[in-house]
Amino acid sequence: MRRGAAAAAALLCLGAACLLGRGFDPRAWLLPPRGRLLGAAELARYRGAPGEPGLYLAVLGRVFDVERGRRHYGPGGAYSGLAGRDATRAFATGDFTPAGLVDDVSALSPGEMLAIRSWLSFYGDNYHPVGKLVGRFYDENGAPTEALKQAEAAIEEAVKFQAESEQRKQQFPPCNSEWSSAKGSRFWCSRQSGGVNRDWAGVPRKLYRPGSRGSHCVCVRTTGPPWGEPDSTEHSGRGDLDNPQLEEYDGCHPLAEQCVLKV
Repeated sequence: MRRGAAAAAALLCLGAACLLGRGFDPRAWLLPPRGRLLGAAELARYRGAPGEPGLYLAVLGRVFDVERGRRHYGPGGAYSGLAGRDATRAFATGDFTPAGLVDDVSALSPGEMLAIRSWLSFYGDNYHPVGKLVGRFYDENGAPTEALKQAEAAIEEAVKFQAESEQRKQQFPPCNSEWSSAKGSRFWCSRQSGGVNRDWAGVPRKLYRPGSRGSHCVCVRTTGPPWGEPDSTEHSGRGDLDNPQLEEYDGCHPLAEQCVLKV
């Protein structure tokens, strides 16, 4: 019997050595399996309090182990309200009241959806993914729900909107501006106005966006082909001055880099 026990022990040691050689983590059994499905009640047990099994949070239904950030997410931490739940909305709005610590992301603005995307990327890069939360964003089989598909579509639209906005800013950089009760409003353009470094200054114009009643001052390029037509040979050489969304300021010279509107 003793020989049999010794042989069994040797085999176990050999097996362990092989597993460790293959990268086996002997502590892995302590961690939830990757891709685990959790219910809301189970996730609520992971707030990091004494006697609880761990410290988790969820974003868009994706659960992460945030134990390494315990000072932020654990009891008493600045973001402890995020632990043990999916409070995706709070990541976008900054509302950490009970009404804000929810997973409803409907009616959020494009900018807020981009914030959620950024936070999801942050947790994916810095914390261990545990699995999925069964509820609003994943069903009992771990499949995406319609709510998740809508949220992801909203994020894609927000990314597209951001890219278009950045492109528009490159085409029409915002003016520098100032106002005083004595002198009125002054708008002017430079090669750095609007935070856009470029090789032209431009002239001030009112820009009206489709569907918007108001306007704001932008700097408009006055030479070369229109934006988006760099290879065009049939153009007036007036840059974007003829864009139909633009309007001149009354009382200002059409080609002046500065415009003063007196009170």
